[in-house]
Amino acid sequence: MVRLWLGRHGETEWNLQGRYQGQVDTALSPRGIEQGNALARALEDVHLDAVVSSPLSRALQTAAGAARDHGLTPVTDARWTEIHHGEWEGRYSADIARTDGARLEAWRTAPETVTMPGGESLADVRARVRSALAEYIDRYDGQTLLVVAHDAVNKVLLADILGLTPAHFWQFKQDNGCLNLLEYEAGIWRIVTLNATAHLGYLCSGIEQRGL
Repeated sequence: MVRLWLGRHGETEWNLQGRYQGQVDTALSPRGIEQGNALARALEDVHLDAVVSSPLSRALQTAAGAARDHGLTPVTDARWTEIHHGEWEGRYSADIARTDGARLEAWRTAPETVTMPGGESLADVRARVRSALAEYIDRYDGQTLLVVAHDAVNKVLLADILGLTPAHFWQFKQDNGCLNLLEYEAGIWRIVTLNATAHLGYLCSGIEQRGL
């Protein structure tokens, strides 16, 4: 068996501002730092053998507390990096709507059809997270690990585990600082816990952040 705790990074200032982040290396907001601390506390009584993170700072910052509490050093894996929003990165939805409105509307209604200008599609993200999971089945056999990644990455992975396509992307929610629990056994991945936020308390704003 492989037991995988999958988290989303804490809130950033760009989340609050509604700017598309993608692979821009933004840092956590003060609230995001608190969310990372809360995530660490939620896992303090859980045995962890490894902590893996996207190389982006917001994910690494979120993973740091849990890694420290378990005497571990986070290992970065670029396959967990957020979807590349290409030319949309750093921009606000209203601005994109003026210059690339049809594609933005497709992203909100049929995300599986969209490749970001100069960036990635959800199929691209699915290919790299599938690669990571396939490798982890052997690398972390019999172990429990924490992976801290991003909104789009987590949604694509969760849909794929359930045999759904990227067309179902918006049917999943991943709050900042949330936790999911996945288990691999007897040839299948199963979702045990989805978008858990009880550990966040008042830190969970419930604000919808559509792919930012």
